[in-house]
Amino acid sequence: MSDTIRLSLIQTDLVWEDESANLSRFNRLLSQIDPKTEIIILPEMFATGFTMKVEKFQKPVGLQSFEWLKQKSSELNKIIVGSLLTEVDEHYYNRMYWMCPDGSFAYYDKRHLFHMGGEHKVMTAGNRKVLVDYKNKRFQLQICYDLRFPVWSKNNYDEINNSYDYDAIIYIANWPESRKQAYQSLLKARAIENQAFVVWVNRIGQDGNQIFYSGDSQILDPYGNLLIEATSGQEKIINFEIDFRVQDDLRNQFIVGLDWDNFQIL
Repeated sequence: MSDTIRLSLIQTDLVWEDESANLSRFNRLLSQIDPKTEIIILPEMFATGFTMKVEKFQKPVGLQSFEWLKQKSSELNKIIVGSLLTEVDEHYYNRMYWMCPDGSFAYYDKRHLFHMGGEHKVMTAGNRKVLVDYKNKRFQLQICYDLRFPVWSKNNYDEINNSYDYDAIIYIANWPESRKQAYQSLLKARAIENQAFVVWVNRIGQDGNQIFYSGDSQILDPYGNLLIEATSGQEKIINFEIDFRVQDDLRNQFIVGLDWDNFQIL
């Protein structure tokens, strides 16, 4: 059983409300992926940017990008993670996909919709946590604003089986540079309080609302240590191999899970 998993995080600008241009950009970037990579992670709403103007896209919204995601995962033989503006039965979701090369997938609908950006007026909020398994490790899927709500990412420990709900959280985002201090602090907190790796993939550039993003895509270990970070404001593919033995050592030596509050969200 391997104790390592190799990730590639893609930090890039997004073309505002231009699905074809964004898919073309990611075709270029995916052609540069390290062959050893196992999981590729793209930013939130990578095909459109963080827009609520659903009427601008071919219906059903998101289908073209979903098919592209499925094709690229198969072509590259790698898991690809990212969220899409998605229409289902005349409802819209900010939907994060965990797409596998065989065409199977899991998805998570963003629970915490950003009221200040009008997301709640267009999108339907998700109501379930989503955990996915890979190589005997478990990842929790989260989107951007979810980072501000620690109860939603709360880990749990089963003392009888010496097991945890998950081993790493993946956050994908369109989080502005003006609130950079917030995500830099919260990412570290989520890692420490859950004794889990935290993966953050954020866009760069300026969107159609003249909001600027610096990216700062990064990976933190369960101690809250920064393992790797993309240069602020620059397009970058981060290749990094997570070694879960670091986590095993921490969890075995300092079992905070024994004292975690035990509750469930309904």
